[in-house]
Amino acid sequence: MSWNPCIEPHCPTGAAVDLIETEIVPRARDLGGFEVRRALPSAKRQMVGPFIFFDQMGPAEFITGQGIDVRPHPHIGLATVSYLYRGSMHHRDSLGTSAEILPGAVNWMVAGRGITHSERTGVAARAKGAELFGIQTWVALPDWAEEGEAAFEHAPKETLPMIEAEGKQVRVILGSLYGATAPVRTFTEMFYADAVLEAGASLPLPDDHEDRGAYILSGAVEVAGTRFEAGRMLVFRPGDGISLRALEPSRLMLLGGATMEGPRFIWWNFVASSREKIEAAKQAWREGDWAHGRFSLPPDDAAEFIPAPER
Repeated sequence: MSWNPCIEPHCPTGAAVDLIETEIVPRARDLGGFEVRRALPSAKRQMVGPFIFFDQMGPAEFITGQGIDVRPHPHIGLATVSYLYRGSMHHRDSLGTSAEILPGAVNWMVAGRGITHSERTGVAARAKGAELFGIQTWVALPDWAEEGEAAFEHAPKETLPMIEAEGKQVRVILGSLYGATAPVRTFTEMFYADAVLEAGASLPLPDDHEDRGAYILSGAVEVAGTRFEAGRMLVFRPGDGISLRALEPSRLMLLGGATMEGPRFIWWNFVASSREKIEAAKQAWREGDWAHGRFSLPPDDAAEFIPAPER
């Protein structure tokens, strides 16, 4: 049996009540001149398909010499992708990867049993005045992949499928959508895409995915006669015919896929199918045995790290 939690779903009005299962208003956090809006996990819904974490980063502009500095920290049981619209970030991880994250590209980091990484604004970007605007997501791994080896995969913007028709452009970032498949290895049936719509354009969502959602990044869309503004995540009922119509120029992130085979537990940066796996990873990070333990630090960013929370 698949597992898909939905706690106290929002009840839309009008005809949308038959189509929209949940409407999520992200929680905003100010990280010091830099705002993050978190849609997943939420009190209403933990996951959409395998997607268990969804953050909008920015838009933000930094004064010359400044930027983001996310120190080395660990992950287990998930895969991450930071998809940028503007700006850049430098990714370093314990596999020895050193890669620049650029707009429109995919940098797919699979944590498996454990990986450590950092994300910082690069030297060149700081020198000219950096900016940052994008989405960061975590995808929960199935049971059989949780204890697998960590990996990193890069797919340049030009290698991602682009579907264009009747006032809309859809770039497939992960998985398969509208008959196109992104060139990145995934672990379950899923889709993740960047959709840009002209005013008046309609975008039907395929009905062959168990879970389907859309995050309105900019503009406004109509679903069954109801208007939804930017900064909302909509989760739709399985199997229903859904069409989104842009009421003005709009940008959406489409996400979903098969639900997980069982519940997922989250603590800090760890995702797992059992509390025991979380506790084991927590203990390993606190021990800090970078030379012989479960976790190591990025070779070229090992001077500092983020300590585990007390609780």
